[in-house]
Amino acid sequence: MMRAGVSTPVGTLTLSARDGAITAVEWRQPLRDDPAPVLDQARAELTEYFAGARRRFSVPLAPGGSRFQQEFYAALTEIPHGETRSYGDLAQRLGVSAQAIGQACGANPIPVFIPCHRVLAANGLGGYSGAGGIETKVALLRLEGAASLLI
Repeated sequence: MMRAGVSTPVGTLTLSARDGAITAVEWRQPLRDDPAPVLDQARAELTEYFAGARRRFSVPLAPGGSRFQQEFYAALTEIPHGETRSYGDLAQRLGVSAQAIGQACGANPIPVFIPCHRVLAANGLGGYSGAGGIETKVALLRLEGAASLLI
């Protein structure tokens, strides 16, 4: 497992990679910065994203998980920058309960790249498991120009 850190407006993130793909993003200081092209690419793409110059990520991702989780992560990455979906919308699309969608969001190992922040409750923000909780979710949505959806 290779790791590297990147400073962002929502905190320092540790990126983990294996076999040429990002496997995890955590809100914490990295224990080390390993040299790896995929980590360099992920850091560059995050820097561009937070500068408002990137709307889609192209770095390879390998989140692991069950078949449902893989389908869920794929559905999340299809939500366009600046748009949101409700837990119910995704539940209906994937044939599961809204609660299952909420649990899958909370278990997302690669937040920001796999945009669980774009998933809202039917009548509010819902939760967010990243550091800073809802404030981080709101900051990411504002960055993407989706703040009007919060009112």
